[in-house]
Amino acid sequence: MSNKVQVAVFVNGKKVQKKVEPRLLLTDFIREECNLTGTHLGCEHGVCGACTILVDNEPVRSCLMFAVQADGCDIQTVESLNSVDGPLNVLQQSFSDNHALQCGFCTPGFLMTLTHFLIDNENPTENEIREAISGNLCRCTGYANIIKAVQQAAQILQKEKSNSSVVSAQ
Repeated sequence: MSNKVQVAVFVNGKKVQKKVEPRLLLTDFIREECNLTGTHLGCEHGVCGACTILVDNEPVRSCLMFAVQADGCDIQTVESLNSVDGPLNVLQQSFSDNHALQCGFCTPGFLMTLTHFLIDNENPTENEIREAISGNLCRCTGYANIIKAVQQAAQILQKEKSNSSVVSAQ
């Protein structure tokens, strides 16, 4: 007799239905059942932030959530930020421009945390950025370049928003 439970979620805009073990972590569901390996499993205790994704547009540590808890939810992983062959999005490009990554292991978690952060914080201060990333750990960069990258991305997004509102007003 199988104890598997049906889970139906939208992952990066695509409906995914699978029967899974009730104790399957959302991280493992994403990596193994959806074949999306951008979400990294670091500490498995919700401390490092490498596994951060968006669930119904809120940042979530996917190592602390079971796949069955996400049933009916909209999930966004780092793969949702751009198409496979497309250009980097503003935040990804800013990370590249500012050398805000080295080994890259923590980067997907930072990107997903900051994607959510920049929606509500169009002109963040350095302290607000530091607070936003305080739950994401990086062993390589020292954070200074990550902060610069977020500041650059915020400036670009502000310009894009003001340009689009000027176009809309015409």
